[in-house]
Amino acid sequence: MRLTLGPVLYLWDTDTWLDFYRRIADEADVNTVVLGEVVCSKRRHFHEQHLPAMVERLRRAGKAVRLASLALITLSREQRSTHDLTQRDDVEIEANDIAAHHTVAGRRHAIGPFVNVYNAATAKVLAWRGAASICLPPELPAASIAGIAAAVPDVELEVFAFGRAPLAISVRCAHARRKGLTKDNCRFVCGEEPDGLLVETLDRQPFLALNGVQTMSSTYSSLLGELSPLSKLGVGAMRLSPQRCDMVAVADTFRAAVSGRLSGAEAQGRLAELCPGVTFSNGAIHGQAGYLNVPAG
Repeated sequence: MRLTLGPVLYLWDTDTWLDFYRRIADEADVNTVVLGEVVCSKRRHFHEQHLPAMVERLRRAGKAVRLASLALITLSREQRSTHDLTQRDDVEIEANDIAAHHTVAGRRHAIGPFVNVYNAATAKVLAWRGAASICLPPELPAASIAGIAAAVPDVELEVFAFGRAPLAISVRCAHARRKGLTKDNCRFVCGEEPDGLLVETLDRQPFLALNGVQTMSSTYSSLLGELSPLSKLGVGAMRLSPQRCDMVAVADTFRAAVSGRLSGAEAQGRLAELCPGVTFSNGAIHGQAGYLNVPAG
């Protein structure tokens, strides 16, 4: 089973972003790395000028590279930049919006987890239009994954296997609103929480996390205990979503589990050491509430 490192979904300062991807290039045992701003186009200027050099460095290190589109296109400038991105033929494009998929249709491309691929019919249409890889939405149960895998055997299916699960994208910025600001005058306050801003219920229970215009899970997804069943269903890749922890060690842990050097329980124990204080979840894959952590077996 292959490992894909998804794009950084948070706003990290430029030095942190560069250091992260340099280390991924040099040390991380992953097959594919996805780069690009997915959540908010206002963040692009922090890292966009460094993308060409980083694509080249990752390729020299033996990694396949994809460039991801925005998950929500609302402005003319976002439409233009998405069109420009999807016209590139020097790198594989990952479409995270159906408009981006429409523009890149007819050429080999990938589909990211923000496109709602909930059934076999949708997957077949996307495959017919050129999708060679589909990262399924994190809320799908195993039964749905099995049906999709059977319908598109020539498409590599990824599942969202680690990190805060992306749940929704909004035109408005709740993160800025929480800090008394507006989206147009946000001062990039989302960068103050490099792993997202936790939201609690009135009973002080962790509920969700805000990341700019994005809503995420408060828990970290972890499918380390489901690797073998998912492989039997036809899943070909696990997606690891970057968090502010040692992602090289996280990738090594998944690789050890995939290769059989660690059991699922052993790998999950190691993951807990790498992410102290984090609550893990896998409920959706078992057809239960997503925030639950269902024991393996």
